[in-house]
Amino acid sequence: MIRLALILAGLLTCSAVSADPARLQADFIRKMVAEHHFDATTLRQLLDRAKVCKPILEAIARPAEKRLNWGQYRRIFLTRERIRGGLAYWKRNVEALARAERRFGVPPEIIVAIIGVETRYGRHAGSYPVIDALSTLGFHYPPRARFFRSELEQFLLLAREEKLDPGKPLGSYAGAMGRPQFIPSSYRAYAIDFDGDGRRDIWNNDADVIGSMANYFAKHGWRRGQPVAQRVQGVGKQHKTLIEAGYKPHTSVAQLVQAGVRLNRPFASDAPAALLALETDKGTQHWLTLTNFYVITRYNHSPLYAMAVYQLADAIKRLHEQHRND
Repeated sequence: MIRLALILAGLLTCSAVSADPARLQADFIRKMVAEHHFDATTLRQLLDRAKVCKPILEAIARPAEKRLNWGQYRRIFLTRERIRGGLAYWKRNVEALARAERRFGVPPEIIVAIIGVETRYGRHAGSYPVIDALSTLGFHYPPRARFFRSELEQFLLLAREEKLDPGKPLGSYAGAMGRPQFIPSSYRAYAIDFDGDGRRDIWNNDADVIGSMANYFAKHGWRRGQPVAQRVQGVGKQHKTLIEAGYKPHTSVAQLVQAGVRLNRPFASDAPAALLALETDKGTQHWLTLTNFYVITRYNHSPLYAMAVYQLADAIKRLHEQHRND
């Protein structure tokens, strides 16, 4: 998924591939030849032309989700410009969004909000060649090199399947692509042709973007018509264990209420739930989160990200309803 450092990192330059990861690269080529029948010479030439981008290595080490508290993070995404941009995107794609909701059960505002958070509705979808980003991280970033080599493998496979020149697609510093910022494995698993033109185009085709994202959420367990989260009161030191258990639902609404958590509006008592603490400059906010909140974190494994999507979606929906009633 896209990160805040992308814009600054994209202004810097990349250097030629060093000889240090030669063994890893050679092993990777052998794997692609043996398992997927790639041509060794062609693949070696492609990877030799790839560049090692130092800004990528710097950006991956300092994700915004680890540097900012919730208050700081929220101010980046809950802006008037992004809310109004979401309304405009919804209006432009009303038919595709409605069709996606009917088929997959994912409401339009969630899809619109994620595109807004990820790429400002397609305006900032990444400027790095995906082959450079994945090669840099796969061969030069030991903490997650295995993961990114796997994504490089997936990227080369999808380029072959979609008949793309692997040197041309652009994406984020982490190799995420298009308006929804799918990593290659997500592209292969969840991208769909939603307008029937025979292609899965997540760079330029909003119908495919919307259908693919809705498919992603449905496959990850989105619950049609169910809520996402609400802010709660009554949380104290006695709830520390519940908070530390994480944001994956591990208890129920009824159990949290029984433990003294006060809701502002009722939720189904048997709904799986979790208790989340978000730090701001003015203190700690506490939120009861449900399965659909956890599903949003499958897109980006950060509760800050999921809360930004949820609140931006809510703001866009309210503005949409206001305009519809005018």
